[in-house]
Amino acid sequence: MPGPLLLDLSHTSHTRARTGIQRVARSLHAALGNRAVPITHDPWEGVWRRLEHWEMASLAADHSAAQRGARWPLLARLRGRWRREFRPTQTLPDSSGLIVPEVFSSGAAAALPDLFARTPGLRVAIFHDAIPLSHPEHTPAKTVARFPSYLAELRAFDGIAAVSEESRHALEHYWRVHASGGPPVQAIPLGVDPPSRTGTRADGTGDTPPIVLSVGSIEGRKNHLALLEACEQLWHQGERFTLHLVGLANLETGAAALARIRALQSAGRPIRYDGPVGEAALQSAYAGCDFTVYPSIAEGFGLPVIESLVHGKPCVCSARGALGESAQGGGCLTVESVAAADLAAAIAQLLREPSMRGALATAARQRRFKTWTDYAAELTAWMETLPRRQARH
Repeated sequence: MPGPLLLDLSHTSHTRARTGIQRVARSLHAALGNRAVPITHDPWEGVWRRLEHWEMASLAADHSAAQRGARWPLLARLRGRWRREFRPTQTLPDSSGLIVPEVFSSGAAAALPDLFARTPGLRVAIFHDAIPLSHPEHTPAKTVARFPSYLAELRAFDGIAAVSEESRHALEHYWRVHASGGPPVQAIPLGVDPPSRTGTRADGTGDTPPIVLSVGSIEGRKNHLALLEACEQLWHQGERFTLHLVGLANLETGAAALARIRALQSAGRPIRYDGPVGEAALQSAYAGCDFTVYPSIAEGFGLPVIESLVHGKPCVCSARGALGESAQGGGCLTVESVAAADLAAAIAQLLREPSMRGALATAARQRRFKTWTDYAAELTAWMETLPRRQARH
């Protein structure tokens, strides 16, 4: 009888950040249930091992951290070094395959051959995006420098599950140009679970000014500077609404947006910035808004778009790339450009036309979305169709 899948959560099990990749990893772990054994590369012990109780607790924690980096407590580091010297951790269980949903580090990449040797089944990685290549000016310098090596390391897998057609095309194009091809790449769009609570301001009802929600990390490519400029133009014109921002700040590429948020708040503009939040608070934010804006320049998928729609809340987003893929089917007001003027025009339209807001909300509620359980089933079914590659790079 085949064993369980191994699920590499080396980063997610050591951070309480809830950026897109961490949310995908946590959601996939929950959807797979006892079909998967979560594992980590322990750099202190120098082995791949099952997650321990404290790492499982980190996965299950609802609140979000203000830092996205992995953190290893001192006791865990000392214990790992002791085990390396005196008592190595038990080997991994027999498995039927491996799924790697994270963008792995260079340290984990160096240890992948050992993990592959312990995994007789098929090995699949989830590919999120090629934004460090397409938009290096909006990406941390270390990520840009590391990315070509990461793309080369992905060629050792038996298959790559891209989160969108946009991401699939970007990876295949890179391999054609730089690496003479790679393993099969399949676009398997991500899932979204039904909301845990229903909206409290459905279709713009209520006497208070509308709440416009924007969920996403405060970083360069998320384009918050343009969103803030668009909102300032509308406030200056007399529009009444509150801008509610949720997301972890990247100080390297998001510092200018953070400074602008503080300046507008000091000037008395109605901006609420919650920073990173847990799942319950995020659900509450979606439930309490009238519509959302996702001003991102480029995405591999764009979870906040379908999360908005599954809550029955219209979303303003780009018509291009992966966001355009998610917008297909209704519920979104798409824009060809995410410049401040175009965002302002779209936001103003939804503020001034409750009937349009209502029609988009109805269209959103009529859509049928893939759940995370559906996604896990689709991913594992595709894995079973893959041929085992004879040669590895």
